Amino acid sequence: MDFQMASFITSGLLVVIGLYGVFFVDNVLKKIIALEILGSGVNLALIAIGYNGGTIPIKLPNVPLNVFAKESAYPLTHALVLTNIVIEASMLAVMLGVSIILYKKYKTLKGSVILKED
Repeated sequence: MDFQMASFITSGLLVVIGLYGVFFVDNVLKKIIALEILGSGVNLALIAIGYNGGTIPIKLPNVPLNVFAKESAYPLTHALVLTNIVIEASMLAVMLGVSIILYKKYKTLKGSVILKED
């Protein structure tokens, strides 16, 4: 099994675990953790898509352009992963802030209890 196939299998497992946590776990904090696991699975899948067994996508002056284009990894997926990491960090901060507010108001983080209160 090569690196790319192992990455796809691992990312699939992470996405399934994340989706299970989002849909079937009642605790709000555990749902946030599941969303982070889901995001990590998506990031790993994007990195695996961009990996082609080549070198880093930095153009060196003594390498011809056709050789560089053939041997370097695909840089767009790496840029998407970096963007996704920044978005996930800000979403995590907002979700944790909302969960703190929910806990202060309802004294619990169980979603079923919070939804029954309103």
